[in-house]
Amino acid sequence: MLKLFKDGKIWTIPNCLSFFRLLLVPVIAWAYLGRQDITLTIILLAVSALTDILDGQIARRFHMVSDLGKALDPVADKLTQVCIVLCLAFTYPLLWFLLGLCVFREICMAILGYITIRKTGKVPGAQWYGKVATFVLYASALALLVFPHMPAWVCTGLIVLSMVCVVMALVLYTRFYLGVWKKSSSQNAAV
Repeated sequence: MLKLFKDGKIWTIPNCLSFFRLLLVPVIAWAYLGRQDITLTIILLAVSALTDILDGQIARRFHMVSDLGKALDPVADKLTQVCIVLCLAFTYPLLWFLLGLCVFREICMAILGYITIRKTGKVPGAQWYGKVATFVLYASALALLVFPHMPAWVCTGLIVLSMVCVVMALVLYTRFYLGVWKKSSSQNAAV
């Protein structure tokens, strides 16, 4: 864990935005499940998405990329995703399968990420396939929120598409991490 702080970049603007997104997770759950206010839930998700976009843009543009940020940003993304899928699963039962897939993927990703940090001392950044899976999941959840009376086949299609993207991202990330480990082992052997 200390390796996440070795670059000294903790309280950067991007990291603060990620912390803010983490704080939004229980508020989103409260808005949907407690208040049953779909409009407020959509607004909170939009704020979360906007801060997600901003933290990445600011980090890259102003050279505020940090190891902590590379770890914190996906945690905020995943907790937000799990939160909204869990909330919607009470209305759309097929989402329980997606939730199970998301939890399984995150356990695998945590293990792969931990091993990678131990082997390389670095936190790899997000890859395009993870971003695609995140986008599809958010877009599907937003569609289910905004259009609750869509035909059942459309709802099922969106959920299945999200499942396919989650599985695709897990397979490609596993391949990516194995490549990072192989490269690290080759570099260590050459030294």
